[in-house]
Amino acid sequence: MESKTPEQTHNIRQKNGELMESEEVENGKSEPIVPVAMDGPVSAPDGGWGWVVLVSTILVQALTLGFSSCIGIFYTDLQTEFQASNQETSWVPSIMTSVLHAGGLGFCFSFQPAVTILGHYFVRRRAFANAMSSTGTALGLYTLPLLGNYLHTELGWRGSFLVLGAVLLNCCVCGAVMRPLWSHRHRGQPLMNHGPLQPEEEKPKGSMRALWGGLKAALHHHMAFDLLCNNLRYRVFSVGITWMMLGFLVPLIYIVPYATAHDMEQSRAALLLSILGIVNIMVRPSIGLLFSLPWFKGRYIYVFSAAVLMNRLSICCIDASFHVLLVYVVTYGLSMSVVGSLMFTVLMDTLDMSRFPAALGLLAIMESVTLLIGPPLAGILVDRTGEYFYVFFACSATVASSAVFLMVSFYCLDRKVLKGQQVPPQVSPPKHASVHNVVPQCQYSSVPTKGDKDKASDSETGDVCCL
Repeated sequence: MESKTPEQTHNIRQKNGELMESEEVENGKSEPIVPVAMDGPVSAPDGGWGWVVLVSTILVQALTLGFSSCIGIFYTDLQTEFQASNQETSWVPSIMTSVLHAGGLGFCFSFQPAVTILGHYFVRRRAFANAMSSTGTALGLYTLPLLGNYLHTELGWRGSFLVLGAVLLNCCVCGAVMRPLWSHRHRGQPLMNHGPLQPEEEKPKGSMRALWGGLKAALHHHMAFDLLCNNLRYRVFSVGITWMMLGFLVPLIYIVPYATAHDMEQSRAALLLSILGIVNIMVRPSIGLLFSLPWFKGRYIYVFSAAVLMNRLSICCIDASFHVLLVYVVTYGLSMSVVGSLMFTVLMDTLDMSRFPAALGLLAIMESVTLLIGPPLAGILVDRTGEYFYVFFACSATVASSAVFLMVSFYCLDRKVLKGQQVPPQVSPPKHASVHNVVPQCQYSSVPTKGDKDKASDSETGDVCCL
């Protein structure tokens, strides 16, 4: 073999500010390599830079979901400051949580992209990555109540909001590292295999039909209404989660006012939320490793439903003593760890990853409705009864019924599959298109595991996600 000179050992050279392969330079070619986002088949890293993305996702969830969960620390101050009833005061956390899911400019634009991009960086280890990212909520539940209580003591609720707002700016740093996956193509080659360009047909100005067609195309691209109509599993999961959110997060808002109303110190009441975060931090990583085992493949929904049911059957807030509430938050934290670790994994199992962003967006909007009305309804109950523990019982009944609905519904759907009965497909059928007009899409694939073979009848071999 011929020995290579040091100049030939370089893989990439730079010319006129552009990167070029050394072999092409030596052969007289001058086509620089241009990075193209999501063009051509690219394997999902399942590691590498994906770990950086995972850490940034953890921090985003800690700042966004954690802050909205610890707002109960300032509940009494807001009620006293503005002389408001429980119903009126509860609109503050309910609106904050609702717009986080439905399109608030700050939290929503941080939370939704972080969850979505994680599914593209991890395929084979997706269950583990989702479980680890959900520890961000636990991290926020542990740190932000302690920080919020300290700031509340030193600066009051107004100064605390200013400082916490500055802390939330770190979401910008996390978003900066969430870069897309890239492939490399040579300049001069077509980025996509389009046929010859066709002249655009002139559409009549002001045509209602064209406007309606554009609206339908936008809704199909950004909102998974077709999945809601054609994918029975996604429909059942969306309805169950929407109903569950009516009372799932309400105890996090009212547990501190409930404790302080029974003469518990503000610091000890805030400590309950921190203990809830500690339980989540300790449990979620081990749950992520456990649920990565092949045996759980296809059984995520049943574990998820059982955790939701345990969450609400563990209600024990008849007594407002610290030890009783401590038992409650520990049990709540255990079940919350499973729910938070599996929610997005179950959603990804019901559809193709190419539709996950749209499906997540529609589910988030549906959740936002019940998240918006849940706390005010609880506030009305407190104003009329004068007791907080009725709120916990009402939330328990709501969430437990949703768990039973999910478990029974998916069991019936799985029985239909085993009996050979037809269930609406997970992926909506593509529209008729000419072969010359089909554009290849980027695919992320991984080596199939043993558990993936169980889903071979419903999807392609291996996990595949298209963007």
